[in-house]
Amino acid sequence: MNRNIPEHVAIARIAGSIAYPDIKGYVRFTQMKNGVFVSAEVSGLPCERQNGSCIYGFHIHSGESCGGNETDPFADSDGHYNPDGSMHPYHAGDLPPLFGNHGYAYMSVFTDRFSVNDIIGKTVIIHKNPDDFTTQPSGNSGEKIACGIILPENI
Repeated sequence: MNRNIPEHVAIARIAGSIAYPDIKGYVRFTQMKNGVFVSAEVSGLPCERQNGSCIYGFHIHSGESCGGNETDPFADSDGHYNPDGSMHPYHAGDLPPLFGNHGYAYMSVFTDRFSVNDIIGKTVIIHKNPDDFTTQPSGNSGEKIACGIILPENI
């Protein structure tokens, strides 16, 4: 039996912007033999029904800070993590959207676009709108409403 035993784990503790203070949660990144298992659990998401769903853009960004300014509370998170210069939605940091359910979202995905070591110190961003997977350079997912810095976690 081929067992995928975790080699390295990192976590981003998610916090909402001043405009969305109820958002909180985590994103855990677990390095496995053939890729990274990503799991996210977030609560306090605003639910403005769009086509019957509450869907949020969800990306790893290249910046190393959740700081910002008056017009962009997480401006220091920079753009999508994209070390290979790929077109959107093929950035290493492009993740599936979060689907909200009464302000709560849980998502997990397995990816080989990056390793845990590649993303230590980078940021995770939740956007107010869903990613359209087309618009360049970042999917037209709108306002950054929550952020977390990816840090090593002891197993």
